Amino acid sequence: MKKSWVKKFLITTAILLGIVLLANFGFNFWLKNKLPDYIKKNTDYKVSYKMLDVDLTTGNIFVTGITVNNKNPQNTEVIGLQGTVDTLKVSRFGIFDALFNKRISSTDLLLGKPNLNIILAKPVDEKTGKKKNPVMFENIRINKGEITIFKHTKQTFLKIEQLDLYVENLQMTEESVENKLPVVFDSYSIKGMNFFFQPDDIYALKIDKITTSNGQMSVNNFRLDPLVTFDQFKQKYPQKKQLFQFNIPKMDFKDVILKKNRVSLTQASFHHPDLTVYTTEAVKKNTKKPVNFEVNLKGIKMDNATVQIIKPDGNKLLSAKELNLNINELEFNKVTSEEMIPVRYKDFSITGKDIAYFNGENIICESFGLNPKKGEFRNIEITSPKTATDLKLNQFAFTINKWETIDKKLNLEVNEVLVDRANGIFKVQEKEKTVPKKLQLDGVQFPLVVKKVTVRNSNIVYEKGNRPLTFNDLNASLNQLEIKQKSDGSGLGFDVKNYMFSTKNFSYKTKFYNMSIANIEFGNDKVRIDHFAMKPLVSRAQFIKMIPVERDLYDITAKQITALGNWDLFSTNKSVNASNVTIQSADANIFRSKIPKDDPKEKALYSKMLRSIKVPMRVDNLDVKNSVLVYEEDTPESAGPGKLTFSNFNMNVKNLSSAKAKGKPTRVDIKIDCSFMNLSPLAVNWNFDVANTQDNFAISGRTTNLPVQGINPFIRPYLHVTATSGTIQEMLFNFKGNPKGLNGTFNLKHKDLKIAILDKKNHEKKGVLTAVANLFIKTDSGKFPEEVAVENVERDPTKSFFNLFWKGIEDGLKKTLIGKNVDKTETKVKKAVSAVKDMKSSVNELKQEAKNTKEQKQQEDTQPKEKKKGFLKNVFKKKETPETE
Repeated sequence: MKKSWVKKFLITTAILLGIVLLANFGFNFWLKNKLPDYIKKNTDYKVSYKMLDVDLTTGNIFVTGITVNNKNPQNTEVIGLQGTVDTLKVSRFGIFDALFNKRISSTDLLLGKPNLNIILAKPVDEKTGKKKNPVMFENIRINKGEITIFKHTKQTFLKIEQLDLYVENLQMTEESVENKLPVVFDSYSIKGMNFFFQPDDIYALKIDKITTSNGQMSVNNFRLDPLVTFDQFKQKYPQKKQLFQFNIPKMDFKDVILKKNRVSLTQASFHHPDLTVYTTEAVKKNTKKPVNFEVNLKGIKMDNATVQIIKPDGNKLLSAKELNLNINELEFNKVTSEEMIPVRYKDFSITGKDIAYFNGENIICESFGLNPKKGEFRNIEITSPKTATDLKLNQFAFTINKWETIDKKLNLEVNEVLVDRANGIFKVQEKEKTVPKKLQLDGVQFPLVVKKVTVRNSNIVYEKGNRPLTFNDLNASLNQLEIKQKSDGSGLGFDVKNYMFSTKNFSYKTKFYNMSIANIEFGNDKVRIDHFAMKPLVSRAQFIKMIPVERDLYDITAKQITALGNWDLFSTNKSVNASNVTIQSADANIFRSKIPKDDPKEKALYSKMLRSIKVPMRVDNLDVKNSVLVYEEDTPESAGPGKLTFSNFNMNVKNLSSAKAKGKPTRVDIKIDCSFMNLSPLAVNWNFDVANTQDNFAISGRTTNLPVQGINPFIRPYLHVTATSGTIQEMLFNFKGNPKGLNGTFNLKHKDLKIAILDKKNHEKKGVLTAVANLFIKTDSGKFPEEVAVENVERDPTKSFFNLFWKGIEDGLKKTLIGKNVDKTETKVKKAVSAVKDMKSSVNELKQEAKNTKEQKQQEDTQPKEKKKGFLKNVFKKKETPETE
């Protein structure tokens, strides 16, 4: 029974094998004789061959001496084939798919010495989404091939000579053409010559030679050449922003994988690449297209690269030489494209030389190096033809603690920034005032932290609006700098924990002044300024002509200014809090001319000025020591400026503030001790409360033993009066006031006071007016003069505080020297002066009459005798006439 079953099985198997062999022999016989006619009748191609062997059981095909052509070369609906193949070997060919589904598929394809022209069919049908005539080969091998691929328009798309190719899982469809990836595969081995690829009407990609060994691809003379000139590009493609041109003598790749929309490779090297980018004035559209491909580069190197970016006018925008780049694990995809830095990497380094940037300001850098931890730029030159900027930096360097992307935002922390030996002039062009635009920095994580900024051994002139700032031997350091976005989005703000900078021979020029400082040391808790000077650049006469309304002209020097405390001048929440400020040996000259028109603007008192300071400001103690203050003023009628001198000037100010700090005293107390006119001591006490919106103030003072001749430098040219003798033994004043005016008391003790009134033209003494004036002035006050009330002195709101103060002194002087009833006394003086003028006029008339009489007598004495005789004759004749009658 057992032997019978085995026998039957063997017989059945033998029969089946015989049938298969017979079928295979018959099918091969049919293919050899009938397949060309079948293909010609049922496909779009004409095929002939010398030998054909097909194994139905495996689907393997072996063909030699193949010739293939399209029946209708004008039909663009199918892939066009034309050429010869010496040997064709196909493994596991899908015979039924080819016959019934018209789909060519195979696991392996071998082409020996193919010489083919392939014309791609039209792109994908947009309505149905179906691909036309798909070709699917899992693996393909080509030996010594000559392949040319054309687009359906007959334009050359891809061409390669002497091709030796092995590709695993190859796919080449019209879809990949549209995505700029004509082929996709998993692994490869390729050799070839004279590679040509033209993806569109703008570019052609050319390669002289491609070789592959052990997964390493080498490419010689890679070129991406524009097919149009730059002018043609701008005219034909007005919406495109850039035109590229590449030239890379040698490239090396390893493990290149093109799969769907992903490009992956390792150890890519580019030797001596030359890149030129031409830019146009096309406006970039804001609409973002989603990224549909990925790039993964395990390692990329570039050595001795040259880069140029050309502006629309043909001039260079950017150029660089000897660029060297090394990047590990570079990644680009849809996620990274939405981040501030659109790529991710594990590590990178880049170096270069002769970097030049030309766009308004021209920037040239001799060399630079950059990696994720640090960067360094050497020998930088910044010039600008527009602003005459000319700045050189020996070194600009930085180190980075952290540089990463979190939640699509750049998170950056810089350890140190160094600027070494910056020299030259940097000019900034003033821009028209416009509404500030919001700064879009959504891709940055704020605050940006810089732990330390250092500037060393620099000499810089910074100029804006013809106002140069000069820093010599500048050294500076800033610690814990934080860069923040302003709350309104208009720009960036800064916070600095502490800082210190020093400079020598500092100067700052404005329209009227040159400010200079021999040495500055400035930090967040102390300041020292040596030999400060603010000198006018114009004469007083020039200054008067240049100002439309009254204005002070200053000439100030100070031997030293120091300050201690803490202040924040960089952040959005600025503040000044000084415990002590000292000004040593200041010499201040203030000149004002009354020749220009009055300034009609209302002048605030000092309490309101301080209160209007927006920044919280406070100086606990301010000292001015061993200084000199000179005030000069002239009028159109004055003979030169009047002059007030306060020498040996010492002032102490307590609680100087803007009243912004809660719980701090707001009353400002000022104490002044000085020598008035270099002759007598003067002491002044002055106070006001900054927080008091009524702006009340009080000022009192005392001076003693002042020879009245000492005030002549002020009153002589200004009032045309000079004091000839006398002494002010003591003067006391005590005033209280507000923005409307002041009231108070005045007391003057004086002796032997005499004055002289001067002629305005020749400045000579007017004797009669002087005598009359001295009649009404109290020569002596007595030992105990009574004080007078200074009442209802009104303030001119367009004048300063000191104008009101002087009015109070003037009112007190009038009431003391002339009398309490000043108006009546002044009327008497005017009447007396008028009477004196009348008397003088009468005397002059008498003198003129006497002079006329004398002249007449002299004329009579000198008349000729004949005239005298005639005269007598006529007299006698007159007498005789009546007698005759």
